[in-house]
Amino acid sequence: MGLGNSFLMNLAMLVTVAYLANVLYKYWFLKTPRRINYVLSVLLMIFSGWICMRFGFKLSDNVIFDLRFVPLLIATAVYSQPLTLVVIGFGIGLVRFTFGVTEAALAGFLNLTILGIVCAGINIWMQRSNFRFVIKGAIAILIVNAVNTINIAVFGVIPFRKYMLEIMPVVLPLGIVLSIVFAMMLRDFQLDRRRSIELKHANELLQSQTEELQKAKLALEERAQQLALASRYKSEFLANMSHELRTPLNSIINLAQMISENYPEKDSGSADYGRIICRSGQELLQIINDILDLSKVEAGRLEIVQEEVNVKELPQLLYLQFEQTARQKGVGFDISTASDLPATIISDPQRIGQILRNLLSNAFKFTDKGNVRMEIYKVQANARGRGEYIAFAVKDTGIGIPPDKHKVIFEPFHQGDGSISRKYGGTGLGLPISRHLACLLGGWIDMESQEGEGSTFILYLPRSPHVQASGLPPAAEDKAMFAGRGISG
Repeated sequence: MGLGNSFLMNLAMLVTVAYLANVLYKYWFLKTPRRINYVLSVLLMIFSGWICMRFGFKLSDNVIFDLRFVPLLIATAVYSQPLTLVVIGFGIGLVRFTFGVTEAALAGFLNLTILGIVCAGINIWMQRSNFRFVIKGAIAILIVNAVNTINIAVFGVIPFRKYMLEIMPVVLPLGIVLSIVFAMMLRDFQLDRRRSIELKHANELLQSQTEELQKAKLALEERAQQLALASRYKSEFLANMSHELRTPLNSIINLAQMISENYPEKDSGSADYGRIICRSGQELLQIINDILDLSKVEAGRLEIVQEEVNVKELPQLLYLQFEQTARQKGVGFDISTASDLPATIISDPQRIGQILRNLLSNAFKFTDKGNVRMEIYKVQANARGRGEYIAFAVKDTGIGIPPDKHKVIFEPFHQGDGSISRKYGGTGLGLPISRHLACLLGGWIDMESQEGEGSTFILYLPRSPHVQASGLPPAAEDKAMFAGRGISG
C-alpha cells in the first residue's frame, strides 16, 4: 500500500470514528454525567490517533507515517481548556509505544507531546482572536503540519537529507490537504448535528407552547361558558324583575295622578306632591323599560314585528308628544317631510317610535336654546346598504359631543362625561338600545356633532325588510358590544 493510499485509509478511519462518536453521543453520552463524557471524549481522541497509526504507511519495521496529528488538530477547535490538548498529545504519543518500544517510537512520542503543547498555544490564540473561524482553522492546520514536519526532520530516525528531499515533499502537502478535507467534513457534520439539535429544541418548544395554548383554549372556553351562563341568568333575572317592578309602579303612577287631579285648589301643595310623584314614577318606569329592553338584547329575545308603517302619520304623532316639552324649554321645534316620501314602509312601528323618541328626548334634554328639528327624506343606497332608505334626521343646537366621545355614547351606561349625567340625568341606555333596534330593523344610525355646535343623529331604515345594511347583519355589531358587559351599578 502506497503512502497516499495509507493516508486516505487514515482519513476513512477518522470519518468512521467520527460517525461512531456521533452514535455514541446520541444514544449514550446524553444519558451519562458531563464529567464522564469529557473523559470519554479525550480517550476517543487518543484512540483516533492510535487508529491512524494502526492503518498508517510503514516505511520500515519501526517507521510509520500517518495522520495521527489530525485528531489533535480537531481537538484544538473543540476543547476550551488548553491543558486538555497537552493531555491528548501526550496520550497519542504514548500509544505509539503499543507498536514497539523503539527509537522511532520515542521520536513519535516526543513529536506528539510537542504538538500537544503547540496546539494548546494555538487554542489560547483562537479564543482571544477576532478572526473568522475559517481563517483561524486554516492557520492552525498550517502551523501543526509545519511543526510536525520539523519535528520529524529533527527528531526522526530517517536521515535529514533523505526526508527533506524524498518524503517531505509528498507527506507535507498530502497532510495539509487531507487535514483540510477532514476538518471541512467534520465541520459540516458538526453544523448538521447542531441544526438537528436546534430543530429538536424548536420542536420541543413548539410542542410545549401548543400544549399551553390548548390548556389556555380549554380554560377560555370554560370561562366563556361560565360567562354565557351567568349572562343568561342575569338577563332572565332582570327581565323577570323588570316585569315585577312595573306592576306596583304603574299603581303608584295612577294613584299619584288621582291625587294631583282630585285635591281641591286650596290644598294645592298635595296636588303638587302628587304631580312630582307621578313624574318621578314615569321617569323610573322609563328606566325600567330601558333595562328590560337591554336584558332582552343580551338574551337575544327582542322580537321585531313587520307590518305597514304610515310614514305620513309619524311626524304628527311625534310633534304632539314633544310640543309641550319644546314650549316648556323655550326652544323651537318643527318637523319637515320630503314631498317624494312613500306613503308606507314595511317595518316595526313600535320600535321606530322608540328610536325616534329616544333621539328627540336627547335632543331636547341637551338643548337649552335654539331649536330642535326633524327632517324625513328618501335616500338611495350608499356604501353601508343597498336599495332605497328612509332617513330620519334629528338636529339640535345643544351642547354637542366631542369627537373622541362619538363611539363611547353608543356603549351601555356611558354618556359624554360624568358631569353630563349629574346635570342632565339619564342612564346612558337610550342610544345603545336605539342603535341595536336600528340594526334589527335592517338600518343603522349615523351621527355628526361638534362640541358646542349641536348634534345630528340620522336613522336610516329600508323601505322593505329584505333590504339590509351591507356588512351589518341584525345586531351583529351590537351583540359584540353588549356581550359580557351586563348591568352594573
